[in-house]
Amino acid sequence: MKCPFCGDPNTQVTDTRENDDGEVVRRRRRCVRCDKRFTTYERIDLKLPHVVKRNGSRTEFDANKLRASMELALRKRPVSTEALESAVEQITTRLITLGENEITSPQIGELVMKELKRLDKVAYIRYASVYRNFTDVDEFSSVIREMQQPRQQPRQQPRSRRERSAATPVDTGNDLFDH
Repeated sequence: MKCPFCGDPNTQVTDTRENDDGEVVRRRRRCVRCDKRFTTYERIDLKLPHVVKRNGSRTEFDANKLRASMELALRKRPVSTEALESAVEQITTRLITLGENEITSPQIGELVMKELKRLDKVAYIRYASVYRNFTDVDEFSSVIREMQQPRQQPRQQPRSRRERSAATPVDTGNDLFDH
């Protein structure tokens, strides 16, 4: 850190303190050359990428816009505020970890759809209908069918004859529907 008085790069830290929430570090420094003291502040500077919209314009990423669009899809759905905030945080963290200067709005849309699919299937379909700009009912039906397909279960090893016979129910003749 250069001394603001003489410009010498040799300074010593004499005292370090964090603020209450631990987000800012205050350091008292002393210049080795001119012996003057000064204070510096250290804080995290997270750079979110700029968003390149479909029309080519660029804007700063706004987590409030992201939250608002997800809230609209989740309107009247049984998803807690905490779950929504967690999803917004997941997306924001993902954007930071990408390390890109710019990201396209379709890329953000895909991240939102992934989170909504995990949170609530109806909200996912609502968002997809707007995001993918469905033009007919067939596109809607296609996404709904995709959501209804069960995930493939891992294949189980075939059971032995003894295990199969033990798992087969025994008919006692006392079925509730026989009467």
